[in-house]
Amino acid sequence: MASKLLLIAVFVLDLIAFGLAVAAEQRRSTAKIVQDSEVNYNYCVYDSDIATGYGVGAFLFLMASQALIMVASRCFCCGKALNPSGSRAWAVVLFIICWLFFLIAEICLLAGSVRNAYHTKYRTIFSEQPPSCETVRKGVFAAGAAFIFLTAIVNKFYYVCYSSARENSFQAYGGETGVGMGTYK
Repeated sequence: MASKLLLIAVFVLDLIAFGLAVAAEQRRSTAKIVQDSEVNYNYCVYDSDIATGYGVGAFLFLMASQALIMVASRCFCCGKALNPSGSRAWAVVLFIICWLFFLIAEICLLAGSVRNAYHTKYRTIFSEQPPSCETVRKGVFAAGAAFIFLTAIVNKFYYVCYSSARENSFQAYGGETGVGMGTYK
């Protein structure tokens, strides 16, 4: 049977990661163009940079959650062989999907955090075009949050299927250590 304590711990980590990703989406940096007091040039002023910290926090909590599941299941490749069954087949499929969703979520969170931390440093002098105040696009952290949610669901199902297949794991020769002897007639 799957460890309920592990599933609860992973659920809490995923919930924290999801909350941080949603908070990062809500607190993305915004910029406005400000004119110098001497009216010689324009430059960008950015507000709070807290979304970068939220994004990195979500990144780390999701990574801890994935690591916990992979350590508990021995990353599906170590340990004794699993019994050929429907549970093993589902575990293989869910393992691949879990890693795919995890990588997409991590890429969204990392890219959003890096882009949110980037602030343009240049200014325009006597120019008609204002400076380009680049910020992270709306929805990058939200996409990360969505994939955190999908990862959370899939990795729970993966662990339950893996545990079910492990309980009924394959034992060569029915678990006997010696040669079976019977009466000869």
